[in-house]
Amino acid sequence: MKALVVVGHPAPGSFNRALAESIRETWTAAGCEVRFHDLVEEGFDPRLTAAEARGQTSTDPLVRRHIAELRDSDLLAVVHPNCWGAPPAIVKGWIDRVFAPDAAYGFTKGVDQGDVPIGLLTIRAALIVNTGNTPPDREREAFGDPLERMWRDCILRYCGVRHVLRTLLGVVATSSNEERRRWLAEVTALADKAASTVIPTVFNAPRRRS
Repeated sequence: MKALVVVGHPAPGSFNRALAESIRETWTAAGCEVRFHDLVEEGFDPRLTAAEARGQTSTDPLVRRHIAELRDSDLLAVVHPNCWGAPPAIVKGWIDRVFAPDAAYGFTKGVDQGDVPIGLLTIRAALIVNTGNTPPDREREAFGDPLERMWRDCILRYCGVRHVLRTLLGVVATSSNEERRRWLAEVTALADKAASTVIPTVFNAPRRRS
């Protein structure tokens, strides 16, 4: 079983990084081969090229590696802060470049005419963890929690991922050590839940004859 964990936060040693590490540790302990990417640390370029915007295959070797790992994963986790109801620029650029046409989704006639897409990802479960400095209740009531709709419907289900877990943690800026320990435990439990939906499917599948 293969998993991909991606974190995008501008500060080294951030709480987002700690959350992503807890997911990596949980899935490694569950027997996954985990590929881990800190987008800022590895210098991922978020700028969509003109060719990529027209649907052409990326020539950037790092982007191609991320696409290959996304397509080859049973589990996906993405961790990032809420920035004006959206991901930070580096994560948005990662989405733009990696959830690419003919890699993450396609269309029956091979042409995007605004019709219903065909999801191409075989990810069995995805976990999205967001942090913010607005209380979660206010985020939902005042702003409608746009990251929920974006990740669940506009990206993951669009690309064929049906089982999506997500949590929004906050307020991080004024949080205590106890609150952070509780959030780490919550995310670990969600990572366990995501893995438990996949492991029986993978491990009980009929073995191919060599």
